[in-house]
Amino acid sequence: MPTKKNSQFRNFDPYEPAKGEDYMGEKQLAHFTKMLDAWKAELMAEVDRTVTHMKDEAANFPDPADRATQEEEFSLELRTRDRERKLIKKIESTLELIDEEDYGFCDACGIEIGIKRLEARPTATECIDCKTLAEIKEKQERG
Repeated sequence: MPTKKNSQFRNFDPYEPAKGEDYMGEKQLAHFTKMLDAWKAELMAEVDRTVTHMKDEAANFPDPADRATQEEEFSLELRTRDRERKLIKKIESTLELIDEEDYGFCDACGIEIGIKRLEARPTATECIDCKTLAEIKEKQERG
């Protein structure tokens, strides 16, 4: 049976734990380290491409409309890169949790977050129940 590939932000083979395997043992931690390292490298490459693109495409257009269009494109790219920069920091802090062997457990209640959830969002720090409750509480506070 072929394995599914997650194409949301990187390709990987889903982890299939062996029967009786300890949660967040050495093999699982290695799996998530590999995923996070690949994701970080992909984001870093995108940053490099943006810098190169902006250097290559920077032009002083005589037409104000052309200049405004280019500035807006660059602004959008920079906002995207800023979000990715924040994500890179989150990936780095997640890798630190793995090094400290404190990865995969909910910050709020301490239970296992779960392999499937972590594969969908490797930087998750809360189990689905605690995250759902936090989102409901946030909606109620905003009105």
